[in-house]
Amino acid sequence: YLLVDWDRILLKINELLPLDHAVVIRSLAAEIDTTLSAFVRGMIAVCLILGIYYATALSLIGLEFGLIIGLIAGLVSFIPYVGALLGGVLAIGLALIQFWGDFELVALVFGVFIVGQIFEGNILTPKLVGNSVGLYPVSLILALSLFGAFFGFIGLLLAVPLAASTGVILRFLIKKYKTYGKSIGVFNNNLFLIIDEKILFIPLQETIPSSDIQITNLVNDKTNSFAAKYN
Repeated sequence: YLLVDWDRILLKINELLPLDHAVVIRSLAAEIDTTLSAFVRGMIAVCLILGIYYATALSLIGLEFGLIIGLIAGLVSFIPYVGALLGGVLAIGLALIQFWGDFELVALVFGVFIVGQIFEGNILTPKLVGNSVGLYPVSLILALSLFGAFFGFIGLLLAVPLAASTGVILRFLIKKYKTYGKSIGVFNNNLFLIIDEKILFIPLQETIPSSDIQITNLVNDKTNSFAAKYN
């Protein structure tokens, strides 16, 4: 029902937006949507890679139902720690029954999940999830720790998307702070700045800034030159 009414819900929300801030709110919402989409894609990739790894490793050891247990452990890995815990309990319990007396194979099964957790925590999640949502590995670990400590299991589920959304808003606020008192736009292939009620035109020629960072750097350079000239 939510999918059927989704367009109408968005239309109603759009009508409620204050006109003075509607463009900014839509821009932030679109960036958050892009970030959350990247998070979902990253988690799907992590789950698939872990599922293939666990299934392959357990099958090579010779564990019965290792393929199924490995795939389950990988697919449930979107919930932090639960995939490895569930898969580890099932696999080790089955290994104790199947390989009783041969504890080297049981240790190998245990090692598969230890290596999987190290691989996920240090490489997969920071690279495929953290980078895609704009979070550094330290920020990712901090978000999981804080949300997990304060909100428990639900906090672990919501930590990364909420941290990524908060990051989008913080980056916007920092950008507004850095450009406070300045207005920027393009007119007749000229970049113009309004600084302290004075207008400064910058010919773009062939060099057109293609990102916010390039525009910010250009604005800062020209603002410094402007300040040096008129002060």
